[in-house]
Amino acid sequence: MGDAPTTGCTNCKRLEARLVALEVRVAELEAENARLRRDSSNSHKPPSSDIVKPKPPAAPHGKKGKIGGQPGHPRHERAPFGPDEVDQTRLYSLKQCPDCGGALRPASQRPRVMQQVELVQKPVVVTEHRALTYWCPHCRKFRQARLPFEATAAGLVGTRLTALVAWLKGSAHCSYRTIQTLLRDVLGVRLSTGQLARLVGKAGRSVEPAYSALGQALPSEACLNVDETSHRERGKGFWTWCFRAPDYTLFRIDPSRGSDVLLSVLGKNFSGVLGCDYFSAYRKYMGKLGAQVQFCLAHLTRDVKFLTTLDAATRKYGRRLLGRLRRLFRVIHRRDRMRPERFGRVLKSGRKEIVHAARHPPWTPEAQNMAERFRRHADAYFRFITTPGVEPTNNLAEQALRFVVIQRRITQGTRSAAGRLWCERIWTTAATCRQQGRSAFEFLHDALHAHFTGQPAPSLLPA
Repeated sequence: MGDAPTTGCTNCKRLEARLVALEVRVAELEAENARLRRDSSNSHKPPSSDIVKPKPPAAPHGKKGKIGGQPGHPRHERAPFGPDEVDQTRLYSLKQCPDCGGALRPASQRPRVMQQVELVQKPVVVTEHRALTYWCPHCRKFRQARLPFEATAAGLVGTRLTALVAWLKGSAHCSYRTIQTLLRDVLGVRLSTGQLARLVGKAGRSVEPAYSALGQALPSEACLNVDETSHRERGKGFWTWCFRAPDYTLFRIDPSRGSDVLLSVLGKNFSGVLGCDYFSAYRKYMGKLGAQVQFCLAHLTRDVKFLTTLDAATRKYGRRLLGRLRRLFRVIHRRDRMRPERFGRVLKSGRKEIVHAARHPPWTPEAQNMAERFRRHADAYFRFITTPGVEPTNNLAEQALRFVVIQRRITQGTRSAAGRLWCERIWTTAATCRQQGRSAFEFLHDALHAHFTGQPAPSLLPA
């Protein structure tokens, strides 16, 4: 009878220890479950990794929205062709009234106009260059006239058609077989895939001077947005780096994802602001050379969202921090409706709130890592407040990379070093022309014309 209280206390302690162990195990399982459920909304994973997506919420009262233009949406109409763009005009007249057959007099009202665009029946011109042969009685030799240098440099396919092939390959994501079929069925031109590959090579060499000039201009930019994505070549892993300046974009494919790529492209004396995510290569470049960095607030928001999927204490910490971040983004979106002085004051106030909310995290690894991130790099997250022209997110570089990701999914990567050089140059040309509102096809044509005639190559740098 005297041992009963001792036994009861022992059982209680054993049960308490088991309860503590189970609580720890539950917390570990919750954290592991949250990691496994990461998607593009709460991590750096791309949207394509979201294999299973939840169904969109049902419309209220079972009503479905109509497709097409919505009420209140402004109407968009294509502007008509100008007088200098019209190649021919056809007039249609009446000899008599269609109802009574009476005579008609010309009226002062404007005629009904309908414009129509059409392909000509034979959209290509085949030119045969003949160099006449002569006999010199004095030298007793045959002499032949010289063909134009541009014609011999271009070969079988002229400048504009070569530019079209390069544009289809680089900007329209077409395969050689698709281009071959298009040329045969639409233009009536039969070319082998080997010939198409040679045309693409000529186009790549023609834009090399413009590409090199952009690479030389990058280190002098005041602000750059940088991002990278994977690239495959015959089963080997490479990385496509994107350097987005305010007026142009440059791509580089490299086997490394480390800071050595930044060092080789931007050098040791880069004095601008680097917009990027929190990847270690950018932090190493920042720490090694003291470069100024603007870490992406959108990536930070996704990392904070992940905290809201963990244990109760971390969830509370994450929600507090997420609320401050969303409040800051609401201020950024109202920039056009606020005076610059007030906008700056509100941004600084929002920065203080976020930094204060990041302090005193719970004793969980994820929350401690987030607090340590703010202790070390708080200034790098809010540099856009004090530096004009710097964006708070890295969306510009990510948008430029979408074109590359589409190309990767279609072509499955490259097969040689020559293919890598072609991709770097044509992606840079297409992205920069899009950024500057220029025609990539016309630029390719100008570059090829200069390449075939020995003239200076056109530039992708802003005037």
